[in-house]
Amino acid sequence: MLTDKTIILGVTGGIAAYKAADLVSRLKKKNANVEVIMTDGARNFVTPLTFQTMSGNIVHTKMFNEIIDYDVEHISLAQKADIILIAPATANTIGKIANGIADNLLTTVVMASDKKVIFAPAMNTKMYQNPIYRENMEKLKDLGYEFIQPAMGKLACGDFGEGKMAEPADIVDYLLGAFVQKDLIDRKIVITAGPTMEPLDPVRYMTNHSSGKMGYSIARNAVDRGAKVVLISGPTSLEAPRGVDLVRINTTEEMLNAVDKHFDSCDVLIKSAAPVDYRPKDISSRKIKKKQGQDSLLIEYVKNPDIAAYFGRKKGKQIMVGFAAETDNVYEYAIEKLRQKNLDFIVSNDLTKEGAGFNTDTNIISIIDGDGREVNYPKMEKTQVAKIILDRVKYLLEDKG
Repeated sequence: MLTDKTIILGVTGGIAAYKAADLVSRLKKKNANVEVIMTDGARNFVTPLTFQTMSGNIVHTKMFNEIIDYDVEHISLAQKADIILIAPATANTIGKIANGIADNLLTTVVMASDKKVIFAPAMNTKMYQNPIYRENMEKLKDLGYEFIQPAMGKLACGDFGEGKMAEPADIVDYLLGAFVQKDLIDRKIVITAGPTMEPLDPVRYMTNHSSGKMGYSIARNAVDRGAKVVLISGPTSLEAPRGVDLVRINTTEEMLNAVDKHFDSCDVLIKSAAPVDYRPKDISSRKIKKKQGQDSLLIEYVKNPDIAAYFGRKKGKQIMVGFAAETDNVYEYAIEKLRQKNLDFIVSNDLTKEGAGFNTDTNIISIIDGDGREVNYPKMEKTQVAKIILDRVKYLLEDKG
């Protein structure tokens, strides 16, 4: 969350200015204080009243307003900012800042601030590819300014290409990451997420209720903390967090092979996926049809490889984290799994509790370490659970040196 954080949002003169209203709304829902600065160009697309209503603050537009209580506006805004976000950021504004031009309130605030400045560029593809713009962008990056990659898509001018401002939800995710301590830099973390699926015939397959939300939350937090993340995901409807190396798989065997490609070079393996334990012995090449008078169907299953056990036997320096989703004897089954699979700690939950387990945004977990010590946590968002898990991973990495 962004409680007690002040975001200075600079809105410049591009058609994507209308998206900035949604951005303000999302930031407010994260409890941020949002102060909006609009350039004259931005006011041609959206009125200041829109942003004043959304933010609950006066919108700043003029460089030289009457000084009230000796509050010099560009200095006071620069001082109160935790982060300055410019979205949409036009080529014109980026060019001014890159070359030290401070001829409006927004560029002057940037010049007067020592806080992090983040640009969300929005412009025509040809402008985005223009070598003058690219030189300005690289110059600012070298000085420590940050850029949120624009998207590919159809632009307001009718062209299709790169230059479309990132979606507000993605910009908010980037901001959340900007406030996270970078304590996992140079660490490679492999995370498995979601279900696997085992085909029965060309139409049917076996799977489970795993949504992948827990693994994706861990991946997002790990990226925010500076880790290099390989996310090996079964079929889900989730968008991959920005910055991860996404590997999509279907079957349990495919998941094992994908992990095996990265295991020797990783520091941490987090097994949050729910792979199917058994698969049909024979996969029919044709759809299995109902037969007249047949009231049952017998299918022979064979055991899938146990991914956690396989890498538990193989591991050397790596930290391994497992999950145990149970309905009975939760502690007993979790501690047995932890020891059999040579895990460093295991995250267990009771699927019978409301708000725990699959397909929810929350979880109720316990963490059990190698000595059998258990710590219980109340119901919380999976984003919070992800932070707790990675805090413990960080401690173990430091302990191993």
